[in-house]
Amino acid sequence: MRLVKRLVVVLTSVMILGVIVIIGLLVTQIARTPGPIGLPDTVSLPEGARAQAVTLSRDWVIVLTEDQSMLLFDRRSGALSHRLDLTGAAPENTATD
Repeated sequence: MRLVKRLVVVLTSVMILGVIVIIGLLVTQIARTPGPIGLPDTVSLPEGARAQAVTLSRDWVIVLTEDQSMLLFDRRSGALSHRLDLTGAAPENTATD
């Protein structure tokens, strides 16, 4: 009977310590604020281009334009690195009514 009593005390202690650790981890993770996003000071779109959507990645700022092109800007400098034409990439709608 003493063995069972000791096991219950040990189990209760372990459970209490586990709850304290979980609460402590939750508090430290929730209180942590994410770091600032590093963005270039300016991103200059080519003449006549209008942004439709902007996506941020680790190394690039990706801008989708209304004329169906994708502009890849370097995230550190803001310089235009690549321009991709997406007009040929979209499949035609072949559904019939």
